[in-house]
Amino acid sequence: MKQAVLKYGSYGAITGFLIFVIHLALGKNLDFGTLQVLGYVSIFISLSFIYFGIRHYRDKVNNGKVSLGKAVLIGVLISLLVGIGIGIADYIYTQYINPDFFEEYSQMLIDEGRGDEVIEMTSAMGALFMIALVTVLGFIISLISGLILQRK
Repeated sequence: MKQAVLKYGSYGAITGFLIFVIHLALGKNLDFGTLQVLGYVSIFISLSFIYFGIRHYRDKVNNGKVSLGKAVLIGVLISLLVGIGIGIADYIYTQYINPDFFEEYSQMLIDEGRGDEVIEMTSAMGALFMIALVTVLGFIISLISGLILQRK
């Protein structure tokens, strides 16, 4: 299990990191809505490695069997690694590439009437939020993948 988690978690983390950094670095002139869509696309592409990790474990490691609980565990661990990769990319972006991101985003929300004050957030808090978000989405994908792939 450990090998499958590390292998597919690393693939997902590297994929997420690269896609996230590329679209954020090249998309400085894009509006926040487009960046948000691109962010979620990069998260879901990176989390697709959960399915492949569970399938690899089932077919190559565990003689064609995997329980739902084991599948979810594998998937959540993979998503945690993916979240760390994306969290690092987010930290780099908000700390070094665009240090005014949170202020700009807050102002956009105020201008659109969806907020009433500037968000006080640090790059570290943003990175932790991304790790948590990716892990929660990863849990959902793990559950779906586990249901599809489970064999007792």
